[in-house]
Amino acid sequence: MVMPDLSAALRSAFATLALLVCATATSAPAEGGLYIADASFSFQVAAERAMAQNAGGRRFFLLSLPPETTALLARSGPALTVLRQRVIAANGVLLVCRRDLDNGLVAAAGLAPGVVAVLGWPSGGSAELPLGQQQFAGEDLANLPSSNEALRRLRAACS
Repeated sequence: MVMPDLSAALRSAFATLALLVCATATSAPAEGGLYIADASFSFQVAAERAMAQNAGGRRFFLLSLPPETTALLARSGPALTVLRQRVIAANGVLLVCRRDLDNGLVAAAGLAPGVVAVLGWPSGGSAELPLGQQQFAGEDLANLPSSNEALRRLRAACS
């Protein structure tokens, strides 16, 4: 009876394990998700959660809906200003719905620098967003999630 070389088997097992760990590490998403501050989750709660879940500099997106849009204003008060700056420093993108600006729920002139206004889904029958396209004319994809799921959630929230 031939005894298998145990050290060779262990080396092979460790090599396989190392490959799996490396493959898992490289397949981790380079971009975090979409977080929404609204009547259910304050800007502070959404921001803290986003930063905790995207430690290490992964880009993430934080959409603020009324009544939580105060944090996006240039004159939001010291605590919210510091938190907003922490989000940006953590590679977060601050978003507000274009419809809230258009409806006067948020004053566009009062927004802090770097806040990005995003559009929701166009009304039915509209050709503003051609079938199969992800962006409106003039919209910068660099300010939007690359994940189709996150982008759909963002558009739905702003519709």
